[in-house]
Amino acid sequence: MMAITLHVQGMTCGHCKMAVTNALKELDGVKNVEVHLQEGIVDVDYDETKVSVEKLKEAIEEQGYDVK
Repeated sequence: MMAITLHVQGMTCGHCKMAVTNALKELDGVKNVEVHLQEGIVDVDYDETKVSVEKLKEAIEEQGYDVK
């Protein structure tokens, strides 16, 4: 199990939080997601044998947010 903190730009409200959370949780291997709107970060616990960091970033970017 791995943990990563992604810096995400553009999240401003509860809808943003839910969109990012749901997009990540749909990926096989993602165990836990915590979105921190004020800090602009997303903490993700995931199984690195099932999902890559690139896939995590793609899922967020597909929702319309920029991952740094």
